[in-house]
Amino acid sequence: MAAVGDIATGALIGRAIEPRAGEAASLRGHHDHGLCLNCGTTLQGEFCHACGQNGHVHRTLTSIAHDLLHGVFHFEGKIWRTLPMLFTRPGELTRRYIAGERARFVSPLALFLFSVFLMFATIHTFSGEVEGIGLTPKQQLVAVERIDTQLESAKIELAAAEAAQKGGADTARTIEARSQLHTLTKARNLVAPTKGNGQFYTKWPLLDKGIAKVNANPGLMLYKLQSSAYKYSWALIPISIPLVALLFLWRRQFKLYDHAIFVTYSLSFMMFLVVILSLCLTIDAPYWIFATLLLLAPPVHMFAQLRGAYSLRKRSALWRTLALLVLASVALTAFGLLLIVLGLMG
Repeated sequence: MAAVGDIATGALIGRAIEPRAGEAASLRGHHDHGLCLNCGTTLQGEFCHACGQNGHVHRTLTSIAHDLLHGVFHFEGKIWRTLPMLFTRPGELTRRYIAGERARFVSPLALFLFSVFLMFATIHTFSGEVEGIGLTPKQQLVAVERIDTQLESAKIELAAAEAAQKGGADTARTIEARSQLHTLTKARNLVAPTKGNGQFYTKWPLLDKGIAKVNANPGLMLYKLQSSAYKYSWALIPISIPLVALLFLWRRQFKLYDHAIFVTYSLSFMMFLVVILSLCLTIDAPYWIFATLLLLAPPVHMFAQLRGAYSLRKRSALWRTLALLVLASVALTAFGLLLIVLGLMG
């Protein structure tokens, strides 16, 4: 019996020194005792001070779902603290992150990558596939004939819908018929081969080769541009940083790092804005809502972020906002040229 007691006592001591996975939390009570199951360091709180692992290790399917949500959306409150501030107090968000308040917010780069993914996923979902990708000239002609047949049917349907509606207000049938006609017209313009007499040449072999590709299959070129825009969207950040730095040449307290955080958060907001605008088009929201968001949201957000991030006065933030709108168009033009070059070389 003494031997059995010694074995039991030894087992308990052994489990206290090195508990099995899943038992550590119950043995260490309020995290004042026990070892980290990852690196073996004595725990002094909810997280290991050596490697950062959570002291609570759960072996359940729920924990897997939690890890997934945490990894993708920073589920533990970060995303829900970051997004409202990005939309309503972007300057404060930028300033606090630069000042070192990092654990509370999603990092600018992570938020940017997520916004890019969401934007292109939204555009792809609601815009559909691009017609005419990879078709031979003969296949293009067949596709054009098929679309022309559909166009005739769509025109007949639209005429019938307009004749059946009462009063001047468009019915759901009329709106759907008009949308279908617009989609088919756009598809035909992409698929239809360009006539040879419309071509022009620059005497630059690479550019002329790209022009020939566009004329042969505009749908394929559009697809390539969309793919390049997704893959190289990060290039907007290094393109924009020196342009923002130009606005603060005589303020040496602001470094390139500060401008990088400003640019990345600003671009993230613009990506989310594109998502919202795409959804407005999809649900046929009133035009004034779309126009208001498109025309007012970017400058208002830039003004608020500039003033808060750099602690500027209203007049100083206003002229920098106007200058930043011009510089943003320069950055977009440079990015567009980059995409065109990549598309022509592909």
